[in-house]
Amino acid sequence: MSIEEAKRLAAFKAVDTFIQDNTIIGVGSGSTIVYAVERLAELKRTKNLNVVCVPTSFQARQLILSNDLKLGDLEQYPKLNCTIDGADEVDKNLVLIKGGGGCLLQEKIIAGYSEKLIIVADYNKDSQHLGDNYKKGIPIEVLPLAYKPIQMRIQEKYRGSATLRMSKMKAGPVITDNGNLILDWVFPTSETFNWDEVNKTIKMMPGVIETGLFINMAHAVFFGTKDGSVKEIYTK
Repeated sequence: MSIEEAKRLAAFKAVDTFIQDNTIIGVGSGSTIVYAVERLAELKRTKNLNVVCVPTSFQARQLILSNDLKLGDLEQYPKLNCTIDGADEVDKNLVLIKGGGGCLLQEKIIAGYSEKLIIVADYNKDSQHLGDNYKKGIPIEVLPLAYKPIQMRIQEKYRGSATLRMSKMKAGPVITDNGNLILDWVFPTSETFNWDEVNKTIKMMPGVIETGLFINMAHAVFFGTKDGSVKEIYTK
C-alpha cells in the first residue's frame, strides 16, 4: 500500500469512528487531513451529515470551504467535540511532533479546546522514539524579535541545532499564519529527553509562542499500514 493510500485509509477510519452528526469538530492541517475532509464531504452528500468545522490554518479553512462544509470559529464555538489532525511523528508514548507545515500554534489551540484529539497518519510516522523517522526536528514558533537569543539558549541547553526555517519560494524566513517565525530544533537523538520537561522549559523562554511537542493530548491515533489495515491506539 502506498503512503497516500495509507493516509486515506487512516483518515476515513478515524472519521467513521469518531465523527457524529450535529457536532463541532476541529479540522487539522497537512496532507492526511485532505482525506479526512474528503470523507466528511462524502458523508454530508450521502448521509446528510451535519457538522461545524473549525479550521487550524488557512489551508484547513480553504479545504472546508471548497468541500461545502459549514465553517465555524472558536468565538462561535468555544468548545469542540473533537479535532482530527495529522502528525509528523508519534512515539511509543503518543508524544507528537507537529508543525512541519507551520501551523503548530493554531493546531494546539484548537486541540486544547476539544474533548478529543484524533491523530491520523501513515506508517512512516509511527516511531519508538522521536527522531527515529522524522529528521527535521521540533518546530518552535517564536516572535521575530527574539528568534536569535532563543536559538542560542536552546542550543546551549540541549545541544543540537535550532535553525530558522527559510522559505522556498521567496527570499527570507517562513512567516506563520500568526506573523511569527519558526525555529526547527534538530535534537541529538543519542540523548534521552523528558519531553514534558523540555516542552515546559522551552515555553518559558521569553519570546517563545508555542512548541510542536504535543504531550498527553492525543485520545486516539490511527496509522494506515503497508498491508492495508489500520493500526488503532487509544489512550483514554
